[in-house]
Amino acid sequence: MAKVKKGDRVKVIAGDDRGKIGKVLRVFPDENRVLVEGVNIVTKHQRPTATVREPGIIKKEAPIHISNVMVICPECGVPTRIGFRVGRGAQAPALQTMRSHLPIRPCFSTSASKRKSGRSS
Repeated sequence: MAKVKKGDRVKVIAGDDRGKIGKVLRVFPDENRVLVEGVNIVTKHQRPTATVREPGIIKKEAPIHISNVMVICPECGVPTRIGFRVGRGAQAPALQTMRSHLPIRPCFSTSASKRKSGRSS
């Protein structure tokens, strides 16, 4: 499960665009990548086709690895580490942050609860 959601403000912590801040446009959970606005700009040489009538050099964002970004706290503006917390009893598992004032997001991953209950002591 990705710790970053679409619409989150993130800060790039590694790579050529280190230090840049942008909004997550799209998340690719199968590939562990995110598309961040204004980060990892690549140039694509577009040739004219039936669907694309204008040829030329196009600049667009490319996905970066999810481990290279950190979620920015909406209240204090500080990059924040996010971790998982498994709920107790009838509560569903939840996503908890290191900073207590961030909202808790529901965690729909069943693998975390299966792992916890499947262990033997």
